[in-house]
Amino acid sequence: MALVLQNRGHNVCHPMSWLRSERARNNLIAYLFISPWLLGFFVFTLWPFLQSIYLSFTRYNIVSPAKWVGFANYKMLLTKDELFYKSALVTIKYACISVPCAIAIGVGLAMLLNANVKGIAVFRTIFYLPSIVPTVATSALFIWILNPNIGLVNRALMLAGVKGPAWLNTAPWAFYSFVFMSLWGVGGSMVIYLAGLKDIPLHLYEAATLDGASPFNKMRHVTLPMMTPVIFFNLIMGIIGAFQTFTEAFVMTPGGGPQDSTYFYSLYLYNRAWKYLDMGYASAMAWVLFLVIVVLTAIVFRSQKKWVHYGG
Repeated sequence: MALVLQNRGHNVCHPMSWLRSERARNNLIAYLFISPWLLGFFVFTLWPFLQSIYLSFTRYNIVSPAKWVGFANYKMLLTKDELFYKSALVTIKYACISVPCAIAIGVGLAMLLNANVKGIAVFRTIFYLPSIVPTVATSALFIWILNPNIGLVNRALMLAGVKGPAWLNTAPWAFYSFVFMSLWGVGGSMVIYLAGLKDIPLHLYEAATLDGASPFNKMRHVTLPMMTPVIFFNLIMGIIGAFQTFTEAFVMTPGGGPQDSTYFYSLYLYNRAWKYLDMGYASAMAWVLFLVIVVLTAIVFRSQKKWVHYGG
């Protein structure tokens, strides 16, 4: 493009400068539009996030100023706190059972609801609805369902001639009640699996049919391999969600259940923070939980090269 000389000097005005100023003006307008979100992120997310790092190295009870104690919180947490290990074990056990069960049931339901039959949309809606019910409402509902005297589960077992246990009041059953409850909302992941099934190319099934593959072999060699990216996503989200389980335990067994069998890590963290006002110690617990989730997520990401298949 031509350059325009001004006053016979060496200053030049390039036509691209107008475009740059226009781009800068558009960027400024865009940032102004998203500024409420940015302000909320910095004030309510990033700042508390950074502040919790500092508090994890202090002794702080909200009332008094924070006192620097270095790694004392972490040392006590890892060497002297029995409840830390007990709650961590409960949470790990819960994740190891509930996450694989949720994946298996979610994939199975998606395959069943992928059938092209009349009225299938109604069944998809029925299975999806529990996943959008608020967790507090679901917890209150299950308190009644698992009631040993008038609960729906024990009444159904009574009709079969079986005396049901006190689900939330006995150590072996209280924990598994939460595992059973976690499967109540499996419809949310089922919808994602269903979308993954719809995305599988039909020509793969046609090729398998020409090769004489049985329905079981089609599922094993076509459906499941093509579903691994979706399974991978739900596995990551399931692990994160399982390690953060709190609301159900807080509503149904706020004291940790019989013999601390439902004393999840997040519930113990909450009690340390708000029941005992030990914010520094609770912040240290939160960062230990954060690091554990990051490590587990990294391991799963590292393993995806061996079992996740992309493409047709």
